[in-house]
Amino acid sequence: MHGSVDIRRTSPLDSQARNLIGKLDRYQESLYPPESNHLDPPDMLERSSVCFVGAWIDDELVGIGALKCSTVDHYGEIKRVYVVPGSRGRGIAGQIVKSLEGYARKAGIDRILLETGIRQPEAVALYAKLGYVRCGAFGNYPDNDPMSVFMEKLLA
Repeated sequence: MHGSVDIRRTSPLDSQARNLIGKLDRYQESLYPPESNHLDPPDMLERSSVCFVGAWIDDELVGIGALKCSTVDHYGEIKRVYVVPGSRGRGIAGQIVKSLEGYARKAGIDRILLETGIRQPEAVALYAKLGYVRCGAFGNYPDNDPMSVFMEKLLA
């Protein structure tokens, strides 16, 4: 696949999006015990408080990501960033995250948080490269899960 990447809002209920969400679920379930997996199902990602985007090359969805907006605590949470193995190494995950940051800015959100895992060093490295720094647990996440890595970025 060598076409240009188009990052755009996509329904998480789209069949291709559901397929990628399923692949991500299976991948994360292979890495972590159930209590350390925080997997939002597609219908939760369809809510109006969520921006779900897809990375498209021609008519094929090759990556996904979401930003859940918390109106109570006024932050955005990045969820479900995933790129299919055959499209990795092209900077697509970074494009997805930057797209979600742009959405956050437009929505007036100036703080983005995320939770990833210790068995995903590539994800931790990507977020660090994009300016995210480690922080404490937030929201409903347990603060004593040794599998979790929490990160945040303040948007200027």
